[in-house]
Amino acid sequence: MKHSLKGLCGAGALLLPLSVWAAPVVEDLSANQQSNLYQQTQARPEAGGNLVLFNQLQENQRRLQELRGQIEELRYQLEQQKTLAQERYLELEKRIEAIAASGDNGSASDASSQAGDGDTAAASAASQEDRQAYQAAFQKVQARDFDAALTAFEAFVENHPDSPLRANGYYWLGELYSARSELEPAAQSFTTVIEDYPQSNKVPDALYKLGLLKARQGQPEASKQLLNRVQQEYPDSNAASMAGDFLNQSGL
Repeated sequence: MKHSLKGLCGAGALLLPLSVWAAPVVEDLSANQQSNLYQQTQARPEAGGNLVLFNQLQENQRRLQELRGQIEELRYQLEQQKTLAQERYLELEKRIEAIAASGDNGSASDASSQAGDGDTAAASAASQEDRQAYQAAFQKVQARDFDAALTAFEAFVENHPDSPLRANGYYWLGELYSARSELEPAAQSFTTVIEDYPQSNKVPDALYKLGLLKARQGQPEASKQLLNRVQQEYPDSNAASMAGDFLNQSGL
């Protein structure tokens, strides 16, 4: 009798840790699967090692799902912050340009009040046909017919590849794309002015506008570099003054 009790106690000692390990696992299994797993464990004690490994796998999968959920939450929060930052930059840009326009009676920062041939040297060198096509496109900007202006300036840069006013055309394409929140085409247009027409008087404004675009795109370091470049290379320009105001007020 004592020998039988000792045997039962030994069996219990084997079964107790197995039940503890199996508890988190079997609750996800069907009744038949639980019964089969339990019977296999009783028949083959070495199956306990497999249970441990299986339980660890289940736990790793659970943790992986939790991490994926956390990543999705962080991604959502990042998008929200990016949207808020873009809205803040847009509002700041409007405020700075309004101040600049009131201070210099509508300088180059105010698209609706600029002279269409503000680049005097380029306008003088351009042919009459170039000037007429450019002025026709710019008049649509002044009339705030921005869709028609965009089409007209796209046609201008395509049909007048050698015009001295082509840099101006790309600058206004950047302005118009930016107004439509088409940031990539706007950035490409401003970059074309900066890289392909470094002698144009539109370069300071293009640098400033590209700096603002980078801020809207959630690239503060790139924005800061461009705005600092305006101040360093064109310190007497209106664009440099606005770049300084933006840097100070945005905290870049």
